[in-house]
Amino acid sequence: MRIRHIGIIAIALLLTSGVALAQNQSSKASAQAGAVSVLESLDAYTTILSGGVHTSQQKDLFIGVSLECGLYTRTLSKSRGGNKDTSMAEAAVRVRVLIDGVEAAPGEVTFCRRSQELSATFQGLIDGCLSVVDGVVILDATCLLPEEIELVLDTMNANTFNFLHADAGVGSHTIEVQAMIDLGTSVDAGDAEARATLGKGSLTVEEVRLIKGEDVEL
Repeated sequence: MRIRHIGIIAIALLLTSGVALAQNQSSKASAQAGAVSVLESLDAYTTILSGGVHTSQQKDLFIGVSLECGLYTRTLSKSRGGNKDTSMAEAAVRVRVLIDGVEAAPGEVTFCRRSQELSATFQGLIDGCLSVVDGVVILDATCLLPEEIELVLDTMNANTFNFLHADAGVGSHTIEVQAMIDLGTSVDAGDAEARATLGKGSLTVEEVRLIKGEDVEL
């Protein structure tokens, strides 16, 4: 059985203790930082950080997004009779940046992702299931209890990615950082759980002139 949930991160509190730098009409850069509190999962992208910058002439925008990204996955497998049991949990946080409603390059970025799978093959607990008849040990298979094995992982790390927006026109521009979580579980006889959270975050926007026509070789 496989269950999959895709949703956004609904924000309970945005930028509770933030700073804003150089956000006047002649600003060349903008920055915001604060705490992001996760409330629940929904079914679309939502804005978690936002900022603005004013360009006096056509320029390119260089946007840096930094976020604490947390993942929680739990898998429990139950097995008896030598049968293999598998449980899987997946969690991911995806981020994109909008400039005046237009998605910045390179589009959606996975800030953190985990796929956890746990398999077990056990005979089963046999306490109380054995009897001796005429010197022969008999196992009552109907009273075997499944053996269990469980794996839980809970991590939080900070990641940064740079987004680009070419040829921003003259005037004021609104920058929005949006996030969505992707959760999935798959179980047989066991159980699984997956969660994704965001912690502190920051957004920086810089007005630059990008080199045109350059190729990058990897």
